[in-house]
Amino acid sequence: MSFETREEVLEKIISMEKPKCPHCNMKMSLWEVPPITFGDGLGWGVPYLFVCFNDECSVYINGWNHIRENFSHNASYRCMSYPGTNQFEFMPVFSPVGATGQIIDDQDILQRETIKEAIKKGFSILADCYVSKDWLTVVKILLDPLQPNRVRLKATEMIGDIGEIDVIDAMRNHKFGNEILQKKVEEAIEKIHERYYTRECPFCAEIVKKRAQICKHCGKELKV
Repeated sequence: MSFETREEVLEKIISMEKPKCPHCNMKMSLWEVPPITFGDGLGWGVPYLFVCFNDECSVYINGWNHIRENFSHNASYRCMSYPGTNQFEFMPVFSPVGATGQIIDDQDILQRETIKEAIKKGFSILADCYVSKDWLTVVKILLDPLQPNRVRLKATEMIGDIGEIDVIDAMRNHKFGNEILQKKVEEAIEKIHERYYTRECPFCAEIVKKRAQICKHCGKELKV
C-alpha cells in the first residue's frame, strides 16, 4: 500500500479546476490546512482544501450574527470544499483575515515548482559527481546558500564519502546557519578523517595523522 506525499497531493490538486462557492458563485482559493485539529479533533483529513474567501459571500456575512446570537462568540464561517469531491462544509474564522495566511496563490505555486525543479537538477548533478568522484563540485553546491537545503544535505552526505582532506578547512570556516546542516557537516568531516586516518590538532587545528604524538605544525604533544 503506497501513500502520497504532500507534494504529490498538491501537484494533483493544482491540475484540478477550482470549484465555485455554491453560496456566492465565486471561484474558491486553494488552502493549506494548518497543523491544528478541527471539528472532532481528528484533524482535517486532507492536507489541502478549497475555501471561499469572498467577503461578500452570504455564508460569511450572515455567519457573524449567527455565531454571535447562538454561541456568544465573535466569529463567522467560510465555505470549504474537499478537492475532487462535491462536498461543501463550513469552517469557523475568528477575524476578517482569519485563515488567509494559508492561501496558496499562483505565486506560491510557481515558487514551489521552481524549488522542486532546483532540487531535481541538484540531485542530478550530485549523482554525476558521485560517479566521477568530483568532490570539488559537490563542495561548491554544499557551500552555496542559494541551493535548496535538501540538495545541500545530500551534498554533505556525499562529501563524506568522496571528499579529500583539503575540503575540511572550507567546511570548518563556512557559516551554514542551519543546525541540521551543520550537524551533517560535522559528521562528514569525521567520515573524511576516518578514511584518511587523520584528525585535527586541538591546539592549532591543523590536520595530522591520527597516531601522531607530536603536531608537526605547532610542536605540541598530542594524546593518542
